[in-house]
Amino acid sequence: MAKRVGILTSGGDAPGMNAAIRSAVRTGIVKGWDMFGIRHGYQGLINGDITPLGARSVGGIVERGGTILHSARSDEFKTHEGRLRALKKLKEKKIDAAVIIGGGGSQTGAYELSQLGFPVVGISSTIDNDLYHADITIGVHTALNTALEAIDRLRTTASSHGRVFLVEVMGREYGYLALVSGIAGGAEAIVIPEVETDPEEIASEILSAYERGKSHAIVVVAEGAKYNAERLAEYYEKHHERLGFELRITKLGHVQRGGSPTVFDRLLATRLGAFATECLSEGRYGIMVSEFEGRDSLIPLSEVVANQRKLDLSLLRLARILAE
Repeated sequence: MAKRVGILTSGGDAPGMNAAIRSAVRTGIVKGWDMFGIRHGYQGLINGDITPLGARSVGGIVERGGTILHSARSDEFKTHEGRLRALKKLKEKKIDAAVIIGGGGSQTGAYELSQLGFPVVGISSTIDNDLYHADITIGVHTALNTALEAIDRLRTTASSHGRVFLVEVMGREYGYLALVSGIAGGAEAIVIPEVETDPEEIASEILSAYERGKSHAIVVVAEGAKYNAERLAEYYEKHHERLGFELRITKLGHVQRGGSPTVFDRLLATRLGAFATECLSEGRYGIMVSEFEGRDSLIPLSEVVANQRKLDLSLLRLARILAE
């Protein structure tokens, strides 16, 4: 049973991470454990940036976005020598186990630590929603609402000027954010990495929308698509005389990671933080906790890093029907 537990956030921050930290710390304290925060991700672990966390240390953070422990990338941790240095720091600080909150890269790091024999439980947290065995990860709900609000606002000005807006959302190589926010925002077209896109087909969908009496069009584009917003805009600018429509680009970027987490993300993070400490108390290590099939679930980290979540492309077909 763990007695001294470290908590680490890594990779891209996500709204709700603080709620997960708060939950894990306070449920750990109730179990009689000493809780510690590992600051600045895996690099902070290597550097020994580890500080005690009490119940008051995590007070007033549930409503805050980002992570009070901060996050950072670490090329050093990707090496075997770097991971050995991290393990040495954990032993020096007499940390018995760790809770690691983050997305794919973070869970890969958690898996590597577990392979060295260190007890680890990961918590699924990424706005990309691309983790295997997770229906929805911490931060996704807030990011979707942020994107949807932007789309709704842009539609107002697009309608006023009769323009096309290309709205680029985050998600790396996974099109979930673009697909779901596009459907919810009534986009005329959606561009995602999973489906090869022909700019002429998108142009045809835009022109068809005008022919059906629409005065404007919204195209939601995933940043990882081959034809992202910038490339599409370059193509349409080149063929402006033939196509005849005006467009503007809005890249939402990191604004999707910021802001106060929604009720859903706060509750999901709180549940998973508590579930992570419960797993540690039961001696279940080398796993990631997530919401899967509507309930709190766990899966070996080896399966998380070996598999990729598949996007439900039936939603894209539905989006095309609804755009008529």
